[in-house]
Amino acid sequence: IRFLLAVRKNQRQPVPYSNIIPGGMFPKRTIVIRGMVPYGFLVSRSRDVAFHIYPRFREGIVVRNSMIGGNWGQEEREMSMNPFMEGQYFDVSSISHARFKVFVNGQHLFDFSHRWQSFNEIDMLEIEGDVQISYIHF
Repeated sequence: IRFLLAVRKNQRQPVPYSNIIPGGMFPKRTIVIRGMVPYGFLVSRSRDVAFHIYPRFREGIVVRNSMIGGNWGQEEREMSMNPFMEGQYFDVSSISHARFKVFVNGQHLFDFSHRWQSFNEIDMLEIEGDVQISYIHF
């Protein structure tokens, strides 16, 4: 299963970015991404998307979803604010346990409950789209 984030160009890390998460996901695993904005966590052998984050600038929202068995689930869109701004850097930290807890620029943004049954099979990070990435830490 994969985790997917989409973002902006002139990157230091080549986009699209795809890399195995060393040791896969496990409770309290933190992943930090610094850059300018979309991404996702994947299951590599199935290509399912466990968690997809997609900032939509024109709508002023951040869509969250998962794709299991080739089918997208119900989108989550509700949030008090959208911290992603075109042309501005961001820091995203995702901590996993019973859910993905997402922090942007040090502020808790939202939680996304796991929809993938076998959490430890989430073993890949992908970043794609018009994004600039300067740092990734597992």
